Amino acid sequence: MEDQKSLNFIEEIIEHDIAHGKHAGRVHTRFPPEPNGYLHIGHAKAICLNFEIAKKYGGKTNLRFDDTNPATEETEYVNAIKRDIHWLGYDWEDREYYASDYFDQLYEYALDLIRKDLAFVDDSTAEEIAEQKGTPNEPGKLSPFRSRSVEENMDLFVRMKDGEFPDGARVLRVKVDMTAPNMHMRDPVIYRIKRQHHHRTGDKWCIYPMYDFAHGQSDSIEGITHSLCSLEFIHHRPLYEWFIEKLGIFPSRQIEFARMNVNFMITSKRRLLQLVNEGIVTGWDDPRMPTISGVRRRGYPAAAIRIFCEKVGIAKRDNWIEIELLESCVRNELNQTALRRMVVLDPIRVVITNYPEGQTELLPSENNPENESTGERDIPFGKVILIEREDFMLDPPKKYFRLAPGATVRLKSAYIITCQEVIKDETTGEVTEVHCNYYPDSKSGSDTSGIKAKGTLHWVHESSAISGEVRMFERLFTAENPMDEGSDFMSKVNPQSQKVIKNIRLEPAFADAVDGDSFQFIRHGYFTVDRDSKPGHLVFNQTVSLKEGWSPKE
Repeated sequence: MEDQKSLNFIEEIIEHDIAHGKHAGRVHTRFPPEPNGYLHIGHAKAICLNFEIAKKYGGKTNLRFDDTNPATEETEYVNAIKRDIHWLGYDWEDREYYASDYFDQLYEYALDLIRKDLAFVDDSTAEEIAEQKGTPNEPGKLSPFRSRSVEENMDLFVRMKDGEFPDGARVLRVKVDMTAPNMHMRDPVIYRIKRQHHHRTGDKWCIYPMYDFAHGQSDSIEGITHSLCSLEFIHHRPLYEWFIEKLGIFPSRQIEFARMNVNFMITSKRRLLQLVNEGIVTGWDDPRMPTISGVRRRGYPAAAIRIFCEKVGIAKRDNWIEIELLESCVRNELNQTALRRMVVLDPIRVVITNYPEGQTELLPSENNPENESTGERDIPFGKVILIEREDFMLDPPKKYFRLAPGATVRLKSAYIITCQEVIKDETTGEVTEVHCNYYPDSKSGSDTSGIKAKGTLHWVHESSAISGEVRMFERLFTAENPMDEGSDFMSKVNPQSQKVIKNIRLEPAFADAVDGDSFQFIRHGYFTVDRDSKPGHLVFNQTVSLKEGWSPKE
């Protein structure tokens, strides 16, 4: 085992259990998403934790969909969740389960509680039940229906299941403690009538278990040894344990850890759905969205997400993680894997006046200097090339090392050139073309010219360049914490979060690029091919900038 000092508190619990022979040393975890939306970056932490913990201790991890609320659940979400988990690099093998698999067993558990006089059918309205529960500072009041006999409760609950009563007419509650300081323990509802078509069971059921009743029992049915969940469920744990005790079932243990909150991101499926429904974004996988599908489409590598989750670590207190740490993980991974390419976003023509007319040559350039195994590709060079408009200035300031009248620069992987003449539009005065001389003996890798050039520019050959467009992104929200209490998160949506640049020019090595391929646009950052690309016209999403390094704020 690792040195104890390096263990997080969950690993300490597990190693203690193993050392004392609990569950015969077995470790079995689960990831239990609700299929009511796409997974977000916060779920990535839970996925990594559950699968990595099981892997470390030779255990197993189940995927179990908590599909107890058919009104919000869809098969689309089930499929998206499975894609996301596989993309992150994890496999639940043949252990794919659903809470709905256990509806019959959960119903029997409810009958068992009724037989033990621990559950009763309540005719109170939702408002009356809420009032009965009291407040955190005042004890609750017993329901007038709490004293029903076992026989009457059994009869009514069976009739609820058989569809005899309308939606909302009755619920099944358990008898716990209406004076408990923990509001979750004040005779909670465990079944409600809901005539809603279920994505798996169809119309078989018109009563559905509540989360608190389905979750722990599902863990027990599957023999989950360590039920890892976010800190928000800590107040649910006493009820979780109460059900296990009263039903006499397998003693799964719930352990809470701090959820992952990332600055400038929202980790609430309900609010993310609002962004989708109101057209703020194009869908759940919009590259600006903090969903796993969204960051995948943006070009974040799965390895970077796993590394990020590892760096964040496992804590007992909720905290905020700087988004710059996530971007640093993405940047570090792409620096090792992304091929380098030259792209001009805002082109201006450069005519090399002394280069032979009609001649084109191929110049070698490395694909990734961080990974020699990627080799080189050939870049066409000729009389007319394109550079960035911002890389030329008529009247530059001191220490300007780009192109200007009389200035000398090196073209990346090519030659040194000197600006000789500037062509302007007679009407607007805008520079339309720059004329330069090149030095034939200054070729990169074999330069014998003796000429010094302080600046290096990227470029593309005009006649062989291919077209495309890029989506440049800013933060989706203008506030570090869009969910500040008492504020409207929609008011913090950044209206400038996406900018589209059309008619960019790319070197021909992009011709074989496909959806999902990531590149470093030299001097611009990292970009990923989007699925909206068409033959002859590539569309890229800006993945992350070239900004290097990250250090935590003071």
